[in-house]
Amino acid sequence: AAATTSTMTRLSGTQAAAAALLLLPSLTLGFTSSFVSSPRQSVSFPTHTTASSSSGTTHAASSALSMSASPIDAAIGQPTELPDSLDDAAQIAAESCASFAAQSGPASRCRVDFDTSIGDETYTTLKSSTEFMQKFVSALCYATVPGLMDMRQKEMMAIASAKAELQALMAEHGALLADNEEESGADGEEEKEGPEEGSPEAELLAKKKELMEIVATGGRDPTKPAWTGPKVRVYFPDEGSAALARRDWGLNDPNPEKNLVPPCVEFSSCGGVQMQDISDDMLIFFFCPRASEAESVEEILYKHEAEGADKLLLSVFVNPLLVDMGVTGFGMAGRMLRERLIDPLQPTYYLRTLQWGALTRVWPRQFTVWQEDENESDGYRLIKSMDRLPSNPEVEDIYDIENGMMND
Repeated sequence: AAATTSTMTRLSGTQAAAAALLLLPSLTLGFTSSFVSSPRQSVSFPTHTTASSSSGTTHAASSALSMSASPIDAAIGQPTELPDSLDDAAQIAAESCASFAAQSGPASRCRVDFDTSIGDETYTTLKSSTEFMQKFVSALCYATVPGLMDMRQKEMMAIASAKAELQALMAEHGALLADNEEESGADGEEEKEGPEEGSPEAELLAKKKELMEIVATGGRDPTKPAWTGPKVRVYFPDEGSAALARRDWGLNDPNPEKNLVPPCVEFSSCGGVQMQDISDDMLIFFFCPRASEAESVEEILYKHEAEGADKLLLSVFVNPLLVDMGVTGFGMAGRMLRERLIDPLQPTYYLRTLQWGALTRVWPRQFTVWQEDENESDGYRLIKSMDRLPSNPEVEDIYDIENGMMND
């Protein structure tokens, strides 16, 4: 680290920024964090090698999503591996959705299910999957929205360059800058005058202030709109959830380093009057829509597909629960809703942790059931691979058969 700092000090401008970017983690998510254990995420996953996302995400959406038929065909019938972490799960889910959109064409529909609660109902599904949702939305935005990754890279280049220049400036003129920045001495002393305008000291102070502002704003020009390109809209079940996301997801912070999702993202709710402009929406997410919002969800979806047919790439349902005995029932109304809206959704990503393992799927691979096994190097053993989602009783039967507690 000391050697890196020394090297960065000697570099200037673009050289320093380029060197800094080589040291930064992947830009795909815009940020990284470890998979922190909690009551909702208590299962650690084995280490598997997962293909990283393409670096060509700054091209137009059609080229950014292009994927030949052969890799997809080769994946059909293959088992799905478990992710390494929550970050990895979000990244894989985004890649799967992007590939599906490229294969299926505009205005495609899919679903993503992520549940690591292991039956713990302490937290709502929305709350327990919020961190995954933030990272998943970010990854899919960077993978599909034209120009977004390019903008983020430029911001990070600006930050790296400013930090390198500031470090070099302080190393060479630190004592002089400190003296000139001192506004007053001990209590009772008169305020000292600053350096004369146009003097070398004044220019150094102005340069330092400029560099510090670049770092403080995350490389983004605060005088310009954060984003003017295609939009991504996340629909929450109600306005209260949407309002909390506007507050907590960092979209109002001018520093992109503190944004948990990219600036192209906007929040709305399934309830109430829909007054927002959706003409530029490219991706839409329905985050944990409930049965009580089923009618609104359908109306919103059809409106997007009718008015934005030329721009809408993909509609993603995340942890949908649109059929409920107490609201829609399981009779004719529930069956029609399933046939009309739910059944056609392609399950592009599925992960559910179990008391003894996990069930997962990445489109177009198979659903796989994994059992914890301390004798395996990665801690899990594949016990079943299927071309459809097994029911809860089937999953338990698979476990019982594998462990000799039931005949096949």
